[in-house]
Amino acid sequence: MATQMSSMMSLATIPSLKFPHSKPPFLNFPKLHFVNSNSNPRVSKLGIGSVRAQASSNIGMGFVEQAIKLVQASPPTWQSAIFSNTFIFLVGSPLLVSGLSLSGIAAAFLLGSLTWRAFGPSAYLLVAAYFLLGTAATKVKMAEKEAQGVAEKGKGRRGPGSVIGSGAAGCICALLSIFGVGGSAFSRLWELGFVASFCTKLSDTVSSEIGKAYGRTTYLVTTLKVVPRGTEGAVSLEGTFAGILAAMLLAASGSLLGQISTLEAVICVLAAQIANFGESLIGASLQDKEGYGWLNNDIVNQRWYFRTWQNLLRPLVLWVEHLPLYQ
Repeated sequence: MATQMSSMMSLATIPSLKFPHSKPPFLNFPKLHFVNSNSNPRVSKLGIGSVRAQASSNIGMGFVEQAIKLVQASPPTWQSAIFSNTFIFLVGSPLLVSGLSLSGIAAAFLLGSLTWRAFGPSAYLLVAAYFLLGTAATKVKMAEKEAQGVAEKGKGRRGPGSVIGSGAAGCICALLSIFGVGGSAFSRLWELGFVASFCTKLSDTVSSEIGKAYGRTTYLVTTLKVVPRGTEGAVSLEGTFAGILAAMLLAASGSLLGQISTLEAVICVLAAQIANFGESLIGASLQDKEGYGWLNNDIVNQRWYFRTWQNLLRPLVLWVEHLPLYQ
């Protein structure tokens, strides 16, 4: 008993533990305040909406940045060519429908993709200029041409045959460039041939359509006899002059866009006139004649163009490229 009493007395003499604060430290944590989302549903919904809007904005900006990088890809890739061409076709669909049939649009899509892949956006702009100018010339005095029976079928809307015929030479030049045929020594030649092909076709289209609309007197190129408007192989002063101006305009555009040089632009205009004159000769001599029903305008245009380029203009280009002034 005495031992228990002494133990209790010793515990009583131990000094009490005092804390510097009124409360122990583990009781001094800051209070946690919880917000009941149900108490103000409008605020919570606005917060969630702003987060979603921000996320959508970030996704949209990321897509735009990727699209811009894709369009600006240098050198162009198939992916950038198809993406850019698809976007432009969707935006420009009203213009395309006015100038092309549905099958013509499909053929034009192929041409546009090849153009972008081979020579980039500047060449694509050149082809777009060709399409707009050619369509505008075709629509000139359409009702009067229809009354005379010399208008293009389908209110001037071109089909796949016309598109392929117009762009066959350009497509071949594009493919030769894409696959690097001839190496760097021939790369400029393919690009020049590409521009020259569209200068030739635009000059032909404009001279024909303006001649039908405004030509006072048309002459058969082989005999110089006066013939009605729209006769195969016939030419007029008004149409010829308009065709030369069209070729000059497109060649100058190609030079400004950096596709060709000034000297090469002159070559393109020269090629256009030689090819168009040759086409008129073939049209007057063979087209619409018995046994040559397959020989339509599109075939004549491209076959004569290739022959002209092969035999006359390619040596001229190679000669010009070695001139001191050109270098």
